[in-house]
Amino acid sequence: MDYRDDAFWQLLDDYRVFTVFDEIHHCAGHDPLLSNAWGQQILQRVQDRAAFTLALSGTPWRSDDRAIALARYSSPEGKLVCDYRYGLSEAIAEGVCRSPRIILLDNQKVTLVEEPVAEPAVRLFPSIATLLEESPVTYESLLRHDEVVDQLLRLGCAKLNEVRRAKPDAAGLMVCTDIEHAQQIANALKARGESCLVVTNKTPDAQQVISSFRHSDCRWIIAVGMISEGTDIPRLQVCCYLSRVRTELYYRQVLGRVLRRTSETDEQAWLFMLAEPTLKGFAERIAEDLPEDLAVLSQFELTASSPESFLSDADAGGLAKINHRGQELGSSSDGPDVEMAPALDSPSYQVSFSPYYRELLLACF
Repeated sequence: MDYRDDAFWQLLDDYRVFTVFDEIHHCAGHDPLLSNAWGQQILQRVQDRAAFTLALSGTPWRSDDRAIALARYSSPEGKLVCDYRYGLSEAIAEGVCRSPRIILLDNQKVTLVEEPVAEPAVRLFPSIATLLEESPVTYESLLRHDEVVDQLLRLGCAKLNEVRRAKPDAAGLMVCTDIEHAQQIANALKARGESCLVVTNKTPDAQQVISSFRHSDCRWIIAVGMISEGTDIPRLQVCCYLSRVRTELYYRQVLGRVLRRTSETDEQAWLFMLAEPTLKGFAERIAEDLPEDLAVLSQFELTASSPESFLSDADAGGLAKINHRGQELGSSSDGPDVEMAPALDSPSYQVSFSPYYRELLLACF
């Protein structure tokens, strides 16, 4: 919208214009001073000039809790007022969407070894959730752990094999944390004999790569910030969620990539992820099209008015080695990448998993 000239905007005054906005939740704010750049354009150029407006969203809320442009909210509650809802349950019943099956991977005996010390301290944890809650180990470090990667890929590949027996062109999506992580996943898939493509915002002709995958027989596409929203690849039916992002909006957008139904034989979609508490909570209420706590604004709005920001694909990630402050060794969030050696009094940790994995199936529909 920033690049339209005055002649374009004059159309709104010369004609009765019907404007349609998809994914309107990217446009924030009711007040130009409290809006992002996209929201400002709508408020200043469209809201009071278009004869009719239609604003659509599959996730009608924002992680920053700001109001959505063109949306109406009740007073004084601040609850979103929807003119029409078409939810996932209706879409499944009418054969538009697949029914999601969400598998949470957990482990009954996780070992944490502190090193280097004279006598390494060993701690045992009965679940991944307990490990994350009671130790310095981070969720992102687990996503890079070779054992975790191997188990999630094992489940995903086995399910894709099963699905392709009924639907030979079915494919899978790997959602990764950054480019380095995506390459780790690609190497692991190729070691299993799986065909795959990697696409990030650094990929030359990324949209062409996605388009070629859409009509190919390649089994997996590995994405960093490219296939979470607005990309239609109907043959995607299996997803492994390996992103560090833990917001409900992003999580639902990723799940939506595998829900598009194409025939009578693809009635289920499968998503595999770690049993991390926040993500588990999102999965347990996937049947709620507009969760109550997300439908209501808080009593304040952020004052920033910058354009919508997207996740960076170039963040360099560390390995599963962590110091006593819970910081990952060998990574730096600011400045160039450097090799960081731990101080002599700063122990690091090694995580290992027992063979006793357990899988929790959540089927909401």
